Amino acid sequence: MLGVIQNLRNKILKLASSDKRVRLWDEAMFPEVGFLTSEKVSDLESILNISIRNKSLYEQALTHRSYLQIAETETKISSNERMEFLGDAILGMIVAEYLFYLHSDVSEGELTKLRSRLVNKQSLAYCAEKLGLKPFIVVSASAGKSLKSGNKSIVADAMEAVIAAVFLDHGIEYCKKFIVESVLSNIMDEKRLMKDSNYKSLLLELTQSVGMGIPTYEVVQTEGPDHDRIFTIEAHLQGKSYGVGKGSNKKSAEQNAAREAYHFLQHKSPS
Repeated sequence: MLGVIQNLRNKILKLASSDKRVRLWDEAMFPEVGFLTSEKVSDLESILNISIRNKSLYEQALTHRSYLQIAETETKISSNERMEFLGDAILGMIVAEYLFYLHSDVSEGELTKLRSRLVNKQSLAYCAEKLGLKPFIVVSASAGKSLKSGNKSIVADAMEAVIAAVFLDHGIEYCKKFIVESVLSNIMDEKRLMKDSNYKSLLLELTQSVGMGIPTYEVVQTEGPDHDRIFTIEAHLQGKSYGVGKGSNKKSAEQNAAREAYHFLQHKSPS
């Protein structure tokens, strides 16, 4: 690990000392898959309101990991997971910058809450569906069923990966414009944003206010293949289950369990 870090440090310092703007990726990182035909590229440009210079970037951004099992290509292709990582960081940075300048009277804690409401999976999935991104995502048959049944994680991850594709294709300023005009404009619904949807936080505040202690969360069931996991989690208080939630990851399942427990305790008749 030390050698990897040292090598990374040397490369970063070399780039920082260069006077020229260096493109950090090459064509080999994004081999063409072939599912984005000319017609589909045109349709994608239309819904995203962008121009596409390198379609291979967008093909990788729209490739769910389950598709790798069935893809019939001579070249090795990659899923959108690495691009999702990059897109998440870019989106977080740009949203944080706008919030910092536009809300100078808001505290750090409130800025953090607002940013989390803007860039969470639910908001990104909502944006992707409003844009019409879902039909462009390639998945396996089983993941496709999950997508049709409303799996928000797959479309949210693709949205983040598309942000990375726009950045790699055009640079940061173009990407900022895309995020403001095509992403934030679709998710900045004031009523939806101002409603605190962090039920784990709400449940903790409620239980501590009535002396019930701190909730704990326990995974009681895990089912489905690796690319389509469903977790069932219970929210416990004082050794008793007060809510059960399901989700495609532990975080969302915990939120759903907390939401059920929160509503139950809120409407519980006084004993």
